[in-house]
Amino acid sequence: MVDLESGQLPAGTTSTAFLGLDDEQLASRSVRSSDSATVEGVGIAGGHAPDDAMVDMNSGEVDNEKLPAEDGNNTDGSNALPLTVDAEGNPVVWDWATDPANPYNWSKGRKWAQVASFASVGFTTSVGTSIMSPAHTDLMLEFGVSSTAAILPLTFYVLALGIGPVVIGGPLSELVGRHRILLFGNPIGLLFTVGAALVPTSSLAGLCALRFFAGFALSPSLAIASGVLTETFRPVERGLPVACFIVTPFLGPGMGPVLGAFATRKGWRWTEWTIVFFAAFSMLVTIAFGRETYHPVLKRCRAKELGIALPAEDRRPHITWPQRIHGFLTVGLIRPLHMLVAEPIVGLSCLYVACEFATLFSFFAAVPYVFQVKYGFGREESGLVFVSIIVGSVLGLLTVILTDVFIYKKRQVPRFHPNSPPPEHRLYAAMIGSFGLPIGLFWFGWSGYHRAHWISTVLAIVPFAWGNICIFISLMQYMGDTFTGSIVASSASANSLARYSLASVFPLFTIQMYEKLGINWASSLLGFVAIALLPVPWLFFKFGERIRAHSRYT
Repeated sequence: MVDLESGQLPAGTTSTAFLGLDDEQLASRSVRSSDSATVEGVGIAGGHAPDDAMVDMNSGEVDNEKLPAEDGNNTDGSNALPLTVDAEGNPVVWDWATDPANPYNWSKGRKWAQVASFASVGFTTSVGTSIMSPAHTDLMLEFGVSSTAAILPLTFYVLALGIGPVVIGGPLSELVGRHRILLFGNPIGLLFTVGAALVPTSSLAGLCALRFFAGFALSPSLAIASGVLTETFRPVERGLPVACFIVTPFLGPGMGPVLGAFATRKGWRWTEWTIVFFAAFSMLVTIAFGRETYHPVLKRCRAKELGIALPAEDRRPHITWPQRIHGFLTVGLIRPLHMLVAEPIVGLSCLYVACEFATLFSFFAAVPYVFQVKYGFGREESGLVFVSIIVGSVLGLLTVILTDVFIYKKRQVPRFHPNSPPPEHRLYAAMIGSFGLPIGLFWFGWSGYHRAHWISTVLAIVPFAWGNICIFISLMQYMGDTFTGSIVASSASANSLARYSLASVFPLFTIQMYEKLGINWASSLLGFVAIALLPVPWLFFKFGERIRAHSRYT
């Protein structure tokens, strides 16, 4: 069956094959009799191979006696396949590494279109985490519930963002492809959000349920994007697109309270309608620019189009339903949990990111409390305070880009040429940004406690958000370069589960913590946690190679 530690499937089986989708379902278009393809100057008219073809195009059966011998894996993990012979009898070869259907060979515009597609959905998803926070008082009054209960719609949405990628993100995307996850998940999430906007006044439970399922449907985009970027950009090209996408989970929560503060002028339901508008826009972007990037799916489509057979390792043997279920549970559900506790790189990275994310989400309750109680701000003014998170996130993104361009690419890439630099050289921004979290938290707590000018307390959020972005992007790049294949998706699922699960519960007790400990010591407590975790990227940089040498997954 599946080797949990190595992540390997049985010989000759791909992860998509293991879950058993028919090739006809995976093909983006079928082979028609009028199709033609030209490979290395040799035409194959009508979608048919020559007489000695390996596939019977009428029956769809593979002639195993005519399967090509393996020609060795290229750098992209694919085999070159003998297609036919030219006039002199020399074999003409189809090589996936140079095929235009390979996402690595796409134009820059087409590659960045995939970034835009996932970033738009990711921004919509992350805006939904915080847009309801300014409507907290309205929910208390309309539903007649306590302050803690009024936070539950936010909690259930954020919790769904942690569960969704583990259940349907990585596993389902390897079954049906990455693009279809967006095509179907986005409109389903939109419909549940419409339901949340129309929920009866008497049903807080209904609102929580609808918010949960909306987050569940939208959540896979946050996890499978790492796989899409890995499949589209080569390692040396990957720094900037990864940074641009990963900033969206921080820009969204920062923008949400700003939008929500003004949307609630018309009532809390307009926070949901705002999400609907964003979801509709991102759906149009996905339809217009999104493309499939999952290499096994694209290989099968291309092979069908050319009328050839795939190598043995890319073909799927017959798998029984018990085997499919076992593979789904093992690879999709158990492995991310196993990596959290058994893989030091994943476990420590997820712990660090989860704590910083939970602290960020605690601000959705802490900022209104501090600025409305201490400074007398109104709802709209408190919402505008979150612009400081956006400013800090943009500064963090610039820091990551600068370290990628001037340290990673200009210094480390030439140093290790022709190989890629070790993954530890992705950690420069994280090491710098690790100081921003405790500085911002201590500054925020003690500035608010002594009622310093409000601008000082607002500015204190900037270094926190800056450090947050630097750490998050660098650690995600580090895991992306450390692991390969479906292991990357599992590590991303583990990260989503950890950070959103912890973030979902923090707002429930933030107000009580600030009331009991005071603004100064409540923020200082979070600052001490940030100090305790500060050495994580430094330890990875120093001992990462040794840790990877003993890893079961690298």
